[in-house]
Formats: sequence, structure tokens, C-alpha cells
Amino acid sequence: MSKKVKIILATLMLLIVIGGIWTCGGSGSKYKVTYESGTVQKRDISSSVTATGTVEPVTKVEVGTQVSGIVSKLYADYNSNVKKGEVIAELDKTNLLNELASAKSNLASSKSEYEYQLKNHTRMKTLHEKQLISDNDYESALLSYEKAKNTYETNKNEVNKAQTNLGYATITSPIDGIVLSREVEEGQTVNAGMETPTLYIIARDLTDMRVIADVDEADIGGVEEGQRVLFTVDAYPNDTFEGRVTQVRLEATEESNVITYEVVISAPNPDSKLKPGLTANVTIYTLEKNGVLSVPAKALRFTPNETLVGPEDQILDCEGTHKVWTRDGKTFKAHAVETGISNGSLTEILSGIAEGAQVITDAHIGQMPGGSHANAGTGSENQERSPFAPGPPGKKKK
Repeated sequence: MSKKVKIILATLMLLIVIGGIWTCGGSGSKYKVTYESGTVQKRDISSSVTATGTVEPVTKVEVGTQVSGIVSKLYADYNSNVKKGEVIAELDKTNLLNELASAKSNLASSKSEYEYQLKNHTRMKTLHEKQLISDNDYESALLSYEKAKNTYETNKNEVNKAQTNLGYATITSPIDGIVLSREVEEGQTVNAGMETPTLYIIARDLTDMRVIADVDEADIGGVEEGQRVLFTVDAYPNDTFEGRVTQVRLEATEESNVITYEVVISAPNPDSKLKPGLTANVTIYTLEKNGVLSVPAKALRFTPNETLVGPEDQILDCEGTHKVWTRDGKTFKAHAVETGISNGSLTEILSGIAEGAQVITDAHIGQMPGGSHANAGTGSENQERSPFAPGPPGKKKK
């Protein structure tokens, strides 16, 4: 027998049993239907996703050096407050000063050669114009002049380069901020041949922080800029911090076959409690409306039918895509409603039913007292028992 046939047979048997409850039992049935209800009232509706992230400064700069050398002096340490342009380190300048002196010497020599060749070229040009020298002699003088000029220009650039490198040996802070990390010690050699070595990491302002949260791919679709965020950190378990989504980054990150996206969250830190590197437990409110008329979402899924109403009950249906039901005595009445947002638990009602109305949310088929399978809460007076069993306390057998 196929799975589909089994499901159909099971459904038919269930309908037969439920139908028998009402058909055979009638008004005197041992079974009854109880209804759950909810109130149409104003509530706050919200939906959220959770993630973890890391607290970090909004602006963080790695300060390095473009020249190699020995660290001669360090003027800033961990947690030092520094100003833009302030000297925070110096490299040994001996070799750089020698390079500058050599470049200046070469420049002076090439300048003398250039000035001589310039005068010679001018003189040879005058003689050539008077046809007193051959073309070959003039072209030779012109070539010597151009070579001397190029050498002179090159040596001027070398002097500028040596002066610039000497300036790089004095390290200054690029921003106003606080030193988060010092990566070198005095006397340490740094090599800028392959990459720029980091000397310090400086944060601009620790009163203005941010959280970089990793949001799962299943949740990222509802996250947008401007949404409210609450987060906590283990360092202050009793404090809740608030921020806003400022950026949803498009680049995906895969780790252990899990895809996440980085979400940037503002984290104002006026009390300086938040420290760089803290782990944040983040709640992003992807849906949020306060004080809106709403009903439990399952009220929109309830529909009375012959298995849930008695033979004397009346169903008054209506046209509408979304409906909620009220019950007045033995009358079930449908109300066509216009819905708004929903978080799966509550649904906003825009129109169709008044505040304060009681709507049916669910129905349960139970057993009337005295049934052969009475609920645990049924009174002992109506429970069936063995004639050989002792009677209830305080009563005599007849």
C-alpha cells in the first residue's frame, strides 16, 4: 500500500470518528468542543534575528614606516592619548643622513658638469650657425649637454628622495586618538623591504564604537539599514546597549560550510564601557511596530466546520481573503479583515473588526464528564469505577 493511500485512509477514519461523535452522540454526547479566544487589542509587534559580533572602533589606523631601520625612540605606549602630527616614534637616522649627504654630493658634481656642458653647447651652437664647425662637432656637443642635463635632473630627484626618506624616520600620529597597540620595542629593526611594518594601532574615538556582526544567510534577507539593535557583552551582563544597523555588507564569508554576512551596527559608548574586541550578543529588530491593533495570528487560520460545531450551531460566513470568527451563543460569525504586518505570533488588523472583540483562535474536542475516558480534571462523582473498588472517602456503600 502506497504512502499516499495510507494518508487518505487515515484521514477518512479520523473524519468518521469525529462525525460519529456528533451524529451518534447528538446533544447528549459525551464529547464537547472547547474554544480558545483572543482579544482584538493594541500591542507591540516585533520580529528579530540574533547574531554574535565584535566591538571595534569606528576609525582604527595602523601606523607604519616606509623605510627600514632600527627603532631609536618610542614616545607613545598602550592607552596613550595622541594628537594628529605628534611625534610618536623615531628610527635611527645615521644611514639616512649618509644617503642624503651622498645624494647632495652627486647633485653638486652633476650641476657643475651640467653648467659646463650648457656653456659649451651654447658656444658650439653659435659656431655651427656661422658654419665654423662641422655638424658632427655640434651634435657631439649637443649630446654631451643633454646627458649632463638628465644626470643633473636625476640627482635632484635623488636628493628629494633622500630627504623624504629621512622625514619618514620620524613617525607622527595621523589622527587624534588613543593607542590601542604598540607592535615594536626600542632597538628593534624594522624592514620595509617586503611590506610596511606596523608600529602602532591607533583608534580615533572610543566613545563612538561599532559592532561587526556575522548574520546567517537565512536571516540576512530581513536586515536593513536603520533597524534598531540591542546587544549585550559578557563584561557587563546587566547592561543592554542600543544601536542601529548602518551597513549590510554584500561580501559573504564561508566557514565550516556556514555562510554569513557582515552587518555593521553603531554602538555609542559615552561611558567608555565598551572596549575593542568584546564579543557582542546582538538582537536585530527586523520588524517593529508599537501600539497597533492586532490579533493572535492563529485566529486567521481558524475556520469552523461541521466537525467543530453542534447540530444547533449556526455559521454566518462572509466574503474576504482574511477572516476572523466570533461566537455569540450558538452563532459563529465571520469578519473580513484587512491585515498588516505579522511576526508569526501576532498579526496587525487594519480594518474589519473593532478593538475589544473576542475572536476564536482554536478549538479542542474534549470529553464531557462521565465519559469512559474522562480527563484528569473530571470530578470523582462522574467517573466510572469498578464495583469492587472502595468508594470515595466519607461515603458509605449502599
